Amino acid sequence: MSYPPGTWPWLAAFARWLGRWIFHLPYRYRVHGRDRVPRTGPVVVVANHSSFLDGPMVFGALGRPAVFLIKQEMFRGPLRVALPRIGQLSIRQHSAAREPLLAAVRVLKDGGLVGVFPEGHRGAGDVTEAENGAAWLARTSGATVLPIAVRGTHKALSGEGFRRRVDVLIGEPVTPSAVRGRTGLAEATEQVRVALATLVSELDRRRDGSDVSGRGQKDMGVTGE
Repeated sequence: MSYPPGTWPWLAAFARWLGRWIFHLPYRYRVHGRDRVPRTGPVVVVANHSSFLDGPMVFGALGRPAVFLIKQEMFRGPLRVALPRIGQLSIRQHSAAREPLLAAVRVLKDGGLVGVFPEGHRGAGDVTEAENGAAWLARTSGATVLPIAVRGTHKALSGEGFRRRVDVLIGEPVTPSAVRGRTGLAEATEQVRVALATLVSELDRRRDGSDVSGRGQKDMGVTGE
């Protein structure tokens, strides 16, 4: 696995292990469909975004090294040092700077996994719009796209968040449109948006059909626990 320059691989591995287990104590945290994560090869992960917790939870759920594109504002205080050391890339929203994207492409072409939040900002997490960075990365590197839906993290950060239920649902890999040019990129971006929005809706239905005590998890297809 290739990391961006400045990464400490041992620290990245520890952070991934920590991300996998730390959320089980404060929340009723479940990952569904972990077996859908390709074990090898270039993958662009796309996830909805409604809370600060989404990134760390997806990072820990993947089961393989991951490099995320994270907005520059997060690189403050201790995180300014820690995030690059665990292989994460700083990106400025709505900026023409291509260095972070090119660094991500190098990771992908080396067979790695790169994570993106295609909405570009935290919101309701329903994916009503998407930026084209994820589709561009996948098309440029030949990677598949893996949609991941996260629900429950917004309320988990509230004052009543302890032991709230949080679900991460991993979808099936998607091959983006190979049509060239801006038209192809627009098609691929919409394809990614629809795949992720559909997965979020599926997770909402599953959560509505299962009670908070955990009954109904068989219907939700819990794997990889």
